[in-house]
Amino acid sequence: MSRATELVLADYIVVALYFVLVLAIGTWFGKFTKSTADFFFAGRRFHWWVLAMSCVATLVGSYSFVQYSEVGFKYGFCAMTPYTNEWFVLPLFLFGWFPLMYYHRITSVPEYFHGRFNWQVRFVVTLILLVYLQGYVAVNLLTIGRIMKGVFGMPEVYGAALMALISGIYLHAGGQTSVLATDVFQGLLLLAAGIGVFLLGIAEVGGLAEFWAALPYHHRFPFARFNTPPYLHAVGNFWNDAMTATFAFYFINQGVLMRFLSARSVREGRKAMLFVVVVLMPVAAVAVSGAGWAGRAMVERGILPEDVDAGNIFVAVTGKVCGPGFQGLVLAAVVAALMSTLDTLITAVAAIGVNDVYRPVLPGRSDQHYLTVARIVAIVSAVLGISLIPVFQHYDTIYQALSDFLSTVAPPLAVPLALAMLWPRFHARAAIIAMVLGMILMITALNYPALVTPFAHGVDPSEGYSHMRSLFGLVTSLVIAVAATYLVPAAESAADRLTWFHIPRPRPARRRARHDIWHRRFRVQVVPGTDPRLHLHPETMKELDLQQGDVVYVCDARWWLGGLRSVHAVVGEPDDTLPRDTVRLSEEAVRRGYLKPRHRVILEYEEEPIDV
Repeated sequence: MSRATELVLADYIVVALYFVLVLAIGTWFGKFTKSTADFFFAGRRFHWWVLAMSCVATLVGSYSFVQYSEVGFKYGFCAMTPYTNEWFVLPLFLFGWFPLMYYHRITSVPEYFHGRFNWQVRFVVTLILLVYLQGYVAVNLLTIGRIMKGVFGMPEVYGAALMALISGIYLHAGGQTSVLATDVFQGLLLLAAGIGVFLLGIAEVGGLAEFWAALPYHHRFPFARFNTPPYLHAVGNFWNDAMTATFAFYFINQGVLMRFLSARSVREGRKAMLFVVVVLMPVAAVAVSGAGWAGRAMVERGILPEDVDAGNIFVAVTGKVCGPGFQGLVLAAVVAALMSTLDTLITAVAAIGVNDVYRPVLPGRSDQHYLTVARIVAIVSAVLGISLIPVFQHYDTIYQALSDFLSTVAPPLAVPLALAMLWPRFHARAAIIAMVLGMILMITALNYPALVTPFAHGVDPSEGYSHMRSLFGLVTSLVIAVAATYLVPAAESAADRLTWFHIPRPRPARRRARHDIWHRRFRVQVVPGTDPRLHLHPETMKELDLQQGDVVYVCDARWWLGGLRSVHAVVGEPDDTLPRDTVRLSEEAVRRGYLKPRHRVILEYEEEPIDV
């Protein structure tokens, strides 16, 4: 980004307020983090809408506004396709990967491979996954460094260090809970700013009809051409974005996995995923591409010059349609896109560092010890990300850097993960061979693009096959994995229980129609002790069709908290001394759920197999 617009005092005030708000929200929510379960998984208590809003904030990267506005300006509505590819992995995530991880209480991708195979596979996966996450951190830091350089004139490394510092402060305080809270705020901000710029651009052209009439004919098509131009084409979008990047984001990205594992139940996690795919991602696609569409219409109508820099169209449109203060809001939204992705990635590195590296080497320490280590690893990850910026600085665009990186690292890990989940015969030695040889082939193809030519579907190689390299990696990794499964004898039997075919099922519902349980508000009676059970009046239990031993979700009745103050509890023996509108909980249960006894709670019966 170049300084195409001049920021005024009002813009600086808005940006400063944004930083103050993010720090305030993140650090305040840090008080809800008392353990590693809170730091990594936010206590597994949140509702679907919190997860969905925070997830879209993570999906929209810091490069998105600049990059997809440029694509929208050059090629039109096909710029939306990278943000609407989740349909291809949706069934496998909803009914395979997510419930498999949630019900078995698996906390990371390496832990899954350990349970499915052995510790050697876990070791290889941990190495590749750390490279994937840490490289992602570096790309995002480079992006925000370039933005800060273009707007404020500071060197890239200094801008990146400033953002890493701000993220590190609230991450150190609250981990996943702070990430969820700040990402909900940042997700709303970036969507509002992006849609706002698009609508102001339409108004600048003269309205919706004038905007549509001004767009060139081919800009109105929702899909790119099959294999041209080399920068954006349909076959590349499918293999690189839909099959590789989207699979990697939801199945390999530890930060996103932790986000969904923060749900109060599998049902809530599935609702969040559906809302992201059906509603939020199309809206996000408009938010990040809209400035490019409006910019093209403004050029056609003579509002912007014909020689306007396509790579700078987001800034050009923003400067044209936004008044003082709103430009600062848009800049804050761009920063929010970075922060929401960066904090998720750093938390993911901390989780892998503690749960898959440090804890296996030094087991048996206290939970507070591991929590301290997690916070230290988060700081180290941010510093390491800054030091890796020079690795990606030689790329002309951030999108090119990210595309090359993901298409090289993701396929050798994505294929073994899919086979481990779907093919019980797939064994440990085959997994290691597929990952190691696959990674060697991907690095070789990065230096010798001719290897990708047979898989390129006639795409012009001038862009280095940054999209089609994904297909090469998927095919070669799959061939190696299948061949190794049949040709190399298995060293030990694999754990079939960790496949698609052995996912635990919810308990059978005892009632055909759900009771109006959410409309009952209960007082909380707190008693000393650590009893994990919840007690009710026998008539209340009968009315709610609850039995001793059932698991219920106890949540603060204020819906807008999104499950922040909640806890799972086991129904104990009935107590006829209790009022019918009262539940009794121990001090420990109230503390664990951060409940406020002065506020009423609601109850919901959990049909899913949840351990309390």
